[in-house]
Amino acid sequence: MDRRLAAHDAFLRDRYPGERAGRQPIHTVYIPADRLRDYPEWGALALRAMDEHDFPWPDPTIRTKLGSEPIEDLRVDFEDGYGVRDDDQEDAAVKGAATILASGPRPPFLGIRIKSLEAATRRRALRTLDLFLDSYQGLFTVTLPKVSGTDQVRAMVALCEKIEQLYGLSAGALTFEVQVELPSAVLAADGTATVARLITAADGRCTGLHYGTYDYSAAAGVAAAYQSMEHPAADHAKAVMQAAAAQTGVRLSDGSTNVLPVGSDAEVRSAWELHHRLVRRSLERGFYQGWDLHPTQLPSRYAATYRFFREGRDVAVARLERYLRRQESGIADEPATARALAGYLLRGLDCGALQDAGLPRDELSALT
Repeated sequence: MDRRLAAHDAFLRDRYPGERAGRQPIHTVYIPADRLRDYPEWGALALRAMDEHDFPWPDPTIRTKLGSEPIEDLRVDFEDGYGVRDDDQEDAAVKGAATILASGPRPPFLGIRIKSLEAATRRRALRTLDLFLDSYQGLFTVTLPKVSGTDQVRAMVALCEKIEQLYGLSAGALTFEVQVELPSAVLAADGTATVARLITAADGRCTGLHYGTYDYSAAAGVAAAYQSMEHPAADHAKAVMQAAAAQTGVRLSDGSTNVLPVGSDAEVRSAWELHHRLVRRSLERGFYQGWDLHPTQLPSRYAATYRFFREGRDVAVARLERYLRRQESGIADEPATARALAGYLLRGLDCGALQDAGLPRDELSALT
């Protein structure tokens, strides 16, 4: 049996290594490169909005978070948010962004979104990535937008390998996220699930799959008024992404809502309530990360996330304690659910929602 299954055993080790260790940010903030200078002010802007518009979920720990670490994952955007500029302008923006980031403060996670590898923007994408590497010394990831097939991912792998050689970087140092913004990235022309093939084609370099709400919905023919993170077309795409990424070490991120908390008190509160509900909905479906596009979305992001982990904390701890003591209860927890419970508590610790997870961190880590 060992001989018969040796190849499959090796495949399982390589393709399904399990969940990626370490902290996952709860959001990615996209800021156009020419507006990057303002990102250190996002926390102050979010706090001001809470004060001016009577934030409906007051919580001193949210204020502390916004004062100390308002952005967990920053993506310097050279794609849709930045637009099409001439080469001199974009070159200057790349160098300017590198200077700003080098001077700090920097969020815990950082990256850039280049333009797509489609023919019209391919040269500019490569030029931006090369120039950023030449200008910025530090760890970062690359977001690859509008991926439509495995050839683009293989090309990105080849590009990473070449750049590593040219810059004297260690093999595998460059990683990238794939944005799922087109139906062809979910379902291929031959009927197969493209997104699973994208992960394989990335040869271990793909760290995340990020759903693009509005590009995907528009490409699928959804009318603008009904494009949403909770549209059935979005749920289908994300369910396929979730199945493809399970146990591969590739993390998932939901998309964004373009309804921003700006304007009158009523408009701000309505947008906060919508965002809070959508963030909670994503968390309940196993998407622990999403996009934020505006400083005033940060309060509702943290409010929804903190409540999600705090409301379930005591039950998760009790279930884990009974599992570890082998006590019988009304829920027959198994090793898989123990891993999920421990992972849930660790996520709560990482984002600041929990100060005490009920069990020592090393015990929780051992269960995952």
